[in-house]
Amino acid sequence: MADQPTTPPTDTAPEPRPRRAGFRDDIQGMRALAVLAIMVFHAGLSPYPGGFVTLDVFFVVSGFLITFLLLREIDRDGTVSLTRFYARRARRILPAATVVTLAVLGASALWLDVVAARDAAVDALWAAFFAANVRFAVQETDYFAEDAAVSPFQHYWSLAVEEQFYLVLPLLMVACVVLALRLAPRGRHLGLGSPRRMVGVAVALMTLASFAWSVHASIASPATAYFSTFTRTWEFGVGALLALAAPAAARLPAAARNLLAGGGLLAIAVACFVVTEATPFPGYAALLPVLGTGAVMVAGAGVTGRPPTVQRALGVAPLRLVGDMSYSLYLWHWPMLTIAAAYAGRDLRLTETAVVLGLCVALSWATYRWVETPFRTYAPRRLSRTLVLYPVSLAVVLAGSGVATAWVGDGVDTRGDAITTREWDRAPGDRPLSDDETVALVQASVVAARQGAEIPRRLDPPLVDLAAQRAAVGTCDYEDAPPWTLCRRGDVGADRSIVVLGNSHGRHWIPAVERIAQQEGFETHYLTKQACTPARVQSISRDSERPWRECTQFNAWAQEQVERLEPDIVIAVGSAPRGLFVDGELVKDTDERTEEMGRGFSRLIADLEPHAGEVVILGDVPRRDDQPGECLGRPRASLARCLATPDARAAGVVEVSREATVGTTARFIDTEPWFCADGRCPAVVGDMITMRDQGHVTNVYSAHLADALARALGVRGRR
Repeated sequence: MADQPTTPPTDTAPEPRPRRAGFRDDIQGMRALAVLAIMVFHAGLSPYPGGFVTLDVFFVVSGFLITFLLLREIDRDGTVSLTRFYARRARRILPAATVVTLAVLGASALWLDVVAARDAAVDALWAAFFAANVRFAVQETDYFAEDAAVSPFQHYWSLAVEEQFYLVLPLLMVACVVLALRLAPRGRHLGLGSPRRMVGVAVALMTLASFAWSVHASIASPATAYFSTFTRTWEFGVGALLALAAPAAARLPAAARNLLAGGGLLAIAVACFVVTEATPFPGYAALLPVLGTGAVMVAGAGVTGRPPTVQRALGVAPLRLVGDMSYSLYLWHWPMLTIAAAYAGRDLRLTETAVVLGLCVALSWATYRWVETPFRTYAPRRLSRTLVLYPVSLAVVLAGSGVATAWVGDGVDTRGDAITTREWDRAPGDRPLSDDETVALVQASVVAARQGAEIPRRLDPPLVDLAAQRAAVGTCDYEDAPPWTLCRRGDVGADRSIVVLGNSHGRHWIPAVERIAQQEGFETHYLTKQACTPARVQSISRDSERPWRECTQFNAWAQEQVERLEPDIVIAVGSAPRGLFVDGELVKDTDERTEEMGRGFSRLIADLEPHAGEVVILGDVPRRDDQPGECLGRPRASLARCLATPDARAAGVVEVSREATVGTTARFIDTEPWFCADGRCPAVVGDMITMRDQGHVTNVYSAHLADALARALGVRGRR
């Protein structure tokens, strides 16, 4: 979102229209195409899967323009004024970002559920400190997740990356100027005599290092790599290097400029279609949009007189207008789309999307006209007056976040009591309650919800703590690459042991198994790895369309531990990955994938039986068709509205895991009665929220199920 360089024409050749002094209209056209492409992508209307690559266009353009401005200042003044630079950035970025942040905080408090609104208030603070990318990287936010709740401030990550880069670049250039002066005249013998050359060497080294890290991190840690400044710096660096080389472009003929610009635009378009959410990004794949943008930037550099054809096409009035508004469009479109969809509780229909985008355009124009433009053109005599914008912005956002948090409170406003089997003493269909007290409470909770019982006033866990309900794995977190170590938990040193195998759907049983272990005397080992099913299948990688070899390696290592430990009980549980490889072919079809999971569970049982006293296949919990936190935290929420229907596809995997135990010594434990009754699954059982999301049990409810699980395992009283 950098300012444009002033490059007044030196030629009196006729122009097709008056050119705006100090502007390259083709750059505004590039910004327009980039922001429109990502708006259409985020709205779910794009025919291309890689619309997110147009963010890289902004990174390259910003690197080019900022470096161009700073180099011109060095040529003119011999150095860079950091005060003037940061004052310009403050006027350019802060007013619009602050206005949108406050508006989104208000909309979140009014229209989002309690959990999402409070999370948004925290996200706003990270955004105000230009650290949103750190926030989402630490949370391991999946930019491409389709069923996960998204923050209305998630798009601020790119602004954070940009400002973090701008914090470093001017300091680097000042250091290069100082070093060039100190090395002179010796520096001339090294080819580093001028500040420009010194800057070029420094930026080139930074760009190469960042690119190498980007290639590595995009494969090793895709979730964090996507939001990382270190993996994105090379994109700004490419723009900066092209700004250094821009003077040489003045000699390019019109035909060469058209070829460069046309080829660059084609590269960006191709990237939108060939890059997908499964592509390791950024990395090698980002070269297409980055180099494509760079080609367009070089093609328009040093133009005098009538611009070449492609530059004129990019500079037409409609694109110039959208380009002028691109910053405001980018700030507004994401929160408006996400908040509208969250409030509706479903994907927006085409007409609704059109209305939201229309309002977005109107708000963006107003923000550009009455917020961006006045602040950008206002240049006070004392720069300190501009620099005060940042602390003022921080103070305003802090206050807004506090007000929003106080407004939404810490839970739902109800006066209901915990559901009990004394008050609700009949099962669905007016049948008697089950003799199993755990199942009976689930049945009573379904009946209570259907008959209009209020949400309990004291939910356990509280709604605002729901996201933190992830079972602790201690020092044995197997998300890292091998080598792995074995941890001993439970009743350490006991002469009996339990091993739990699974993905995150095995991990959420840790509170239950730990309670059993402490009460009944078992040492425990939790060999769980997120997204890695224990079934003997070849899983697809979490972040690409390739086989996930690390999952296969982990399962082989876990099998070795079972063979060495020879535990009394092995509990295996897991959901199906999004794709499997069968005979080298990728399979995503639900029926084929389910059949292969059945064969995988059979192979798992055959592997485990010779080395365990007992093998137990624990049926996966029913997958909900809603997010419990969102449902319970919405305005006018009710227990009835939060009765979910189990997902049929997930139930198919549970059934084949049960069938795999037939004819073996392994046992199958059905968990559905602990969560659902009469085909409906309550979000609250008693006063406990059962699931933290669609497929994972809360720590509270997992611990509650310890007695039921112990009875099913047959270990109660066997100490």
